[in-house]
Amino acid sequence: MLDDTGVELDRPSSPVFTARFDAETWLGEHWRGLSAQGARTARLLHEGEPVPPDVPLPAV
Repeated sequence: MLDDTGVELDRPSSPVFTARFDAETWLGEHWRGLSAQGARTARLLHEGEPVPPDVPLPAV
């Protein structure tokens, strides 16, 4: 998760997923809570490497 300046946040964190679909589903269910904690962008990773595109999280 990234803040509004693009700095990586140490929290909130998410679980580890084995499929992109599962990660995107989780994100769809939790984006409001993540945004409320200051996250403005979600970045999916595969084996530590970013998987584009980053997902914007609107402020709530």
